[in-house]
Amino acid sequence: MTWLDEQRLEDPQSLAALDSRATLRSLASAGAQVRRGVVAADESGVERVAGGERPRAVLVAALGGSAVVGDVLDLLAEPGSPVPVLVRGAGPLPGWVGPLDLVVAVSQSGSAPGPLGLAAEAARRGASLLTVGAAGSPLAEVAARARGVHVETALPAPTSRTALWGLLTPVLVAADRLGLLDCPGPVLERVADVLDEVAEECRPGSEAFVNPAKVLAVGLDSTVPVVLGDGALAGVAACRAAQMLARTARVPATHGALPDAAASVVATFDGPFGSGLGLGDGGGHDIFADPYLDGPALPRLGLLALRDPASDDAARALADAVVASARDAGAVVLEPEGRPGHPVERLAALVGVTDFAATYLALGLGLDPALSEHVSDLRERTS
Repeated sequence: MTWLDEQRLEDPQSLAALDSRATLRSLASAGAQVRRGVVAADESGVERVAGGERPRAVLVAALGGSAVVGDVLDLLAEPGSPVPVLVRGAGPLPGWVGPLDLVVAVSQSGSAPGPLGLAAEAARRGASLLTVGAAGSPLAEVAARARGVHVETALPAPTSRTALWGLLTPVLVAADRLGLLDCPGPVLERVADVLDEVAEECRPGSEAFVNPAKVLAVGLDSTVPVVLGDGALAGVAACRAAQMLARTARVPATHGALPDAAASVVATFDGPFGSGLGLGDGGGHDIFADPYLDGPALPRLGLLALRDPASDDAARALADAVVASARDAGAVVLEPEGRPGHPVERLAALVGVTDFAATYLALGLGLDPALSEHVSDLRERTS
């Protein structure tokens, strides 16, 4: 059983007609978002963040489509940062945050309650403040009152999910200037080039059998996706991919990173979507089953294994073992691999192709990737 219309994926005009807010075009602007984000950061004077001095600790406030900004900063700072980096989406600001600390608040609209509330409380406590969001927004006003630095979002985008690189880049620039991580200008230029290359490979006019994002979308059709990263970096990309599959393609997906998630992922191969109970399309599927008498077959488990080319031998061996087990269980296995280079370049390659894949999956299912009736309904019920 398939749900995705492959013919629609081959027709750029059909894709454009369904993509009401030009999500594909916005994803294709990721490289431009990086370049413009560098300029916007410089123009806003990010070197003034925290008085140009290294803070005692950094807290990143971001949620929804912007949440990955905090995950990326935490990932890159972890190995050698002289200060701790924490991520918080909402809720009360930790009691230890004070004048010696830096709070980074990210919201494309500049009005997300979580980051906005955390930024306002940080300002009241005298903490240094860096905000990234829309010009003239409540978040920008908080930064202005606190004498913080506000960076305007680089390029317009229909949703925060497609504005990722415009939101992330100024934070990386600031963190590099403060000595929290190593991500200088030449690295960001290469990141922009990688994202441009991914956009070219994944363009709507590219045929499905050579377009890596369309290949993933077709492979994930009629599956229950499990997105697994073969290490910490690919794990961040896996979290982002699962969010995109759920929010953009409306396909519920779980995610994890090796080595911690190995056992929990492999255990699912024994369940109804693998071969264990013989109920799905895995190894135990009855080819003589009558869908009218026995009911439709359950969807197969789909393992989307994100591979980081810089993974060490032990991590790669573990990932190979998990993939082999998945194939033995009859799961659909897809293995996109990143590109060599700086960690941000490798991350960009994985995030770029899976962002496009989730969008093509939505379009192939006949869904507008930017608009959800139930999300709109939820907003009305909670406003």
